[in-house]
Amino acid sequence: MMSSRVRLARNLKDAAFPGWAKKPERIRVLELVRPVVEALPEMKGAFSGTMDSLSTLDKQMLVERHLISREHAAKGAGSGLVLNRDETFCFMINEEDHLRMQALRPGLQLRQVWSAIDQADSALEKKLDYAFSPELGYLTACPTNIGTGIRVSAMLHLPGLVLAEQMNPIIQSVSRLGLAVRGLYGEGTEALGNVFQVSNQMTLGESEGAIVERLEKVLAQIMEHEENARATLLENKAKVVYNHIGRAYGILANAHSISSKETMNLLSLMRLGMDVGVFPGVDRCLVDELFILTQPAHLQKQHSEKLSAEERDVIRADMVRERLRQVSRPVTQAPGPEPGLDKPTK
Repeated sequence: MMSSRVRLARNLKDAAFPGWAKKPERIRVLELVRPVVEALPEMKGAFSGTMDSLSTLDKQMLVERHLISREHAAKGAGSGLVLNRDETFCFMINEEDHLRMQALRPGLQLRQVWSAIDQADSALEKKLDYAFSPELGYLTACPTNIGTGIRVSAMLHLPGLVLAEQMNPIIQSVSRLGLAVRGLYGEGTEALGNVFQVSNQMTLGESEGAIVERLEKVLAQIMEHEENARATLLENKAKVVYNHIGRAYGILANAHSISSKETMNLLSLMRLGMDVGVFPGVDRCLVDELFILTQPAHLQKQHSEKLSAEERDVIRADMVRERLRQVSRPVTQAPGPEPGLDKPTK
């Protein structure tokens, strides 16, 4: 389990949804909502800005860090962002809805993130007149968000299920339970680095607490399937697993040019190697940090001159080689896992 997130969609009463609103009305909504968000105790010292004041590069970095949507990155005048210092609260103003607020935490902390964003939402509701129907609940631009307006999601690293070719049955089972499984950057994106997002699809007819609880149960089952897949692979196909991990380490530690996509997929295998104990003494934070820092906008941010894709691939390879210089080659075991190797760290 990599991270937990809860997002709420809210709109103002008697104001057109952002997709329908003319520029002056979007600016009016932004000027109304932004100071109220900034005044929240959780947002003390937060970054606050309009989307037209942010550079394309800064917006892309926010997308790479999963703080804003790709759709919000494309917004200009009349849209804004308020982000707290430790990046655990983010408020998008005039994305698809007037206000999309989200709380984020590492690991499995769905109840904690729901409690945090619920508290912020209650404080905002005292200051802002939300669009609310007694029959339908909170009114949203997209019918799939109507009701509670909540989207509960978790980011999971599932290399065991992918290597065991069990991911499709899991996706189908989860879909039948009314949940969605998406790629790294949400709807319509691929699962780079064997990372998947699992979230609720329906927001109407079920309480927020019930949605959080249901997702928690499904996530526990998925993680159990992942642990079982890893244990089975190590028991029956240890050499295949070690081959994947060893090749990933070999390329990352020696490549002189490497794409973002290949880097993420190979880092995923190294992360699996750390979970199953073939990189003793190496902190998994090393790989988690490289997941972010090797992405295009983060690489470009470190250089004043505009980099081509080919130049980024060279710089990315240099960075990864340097970071892995102190990491020894994987210590593989004989076929059959040693005690303690069949349970990945969560």
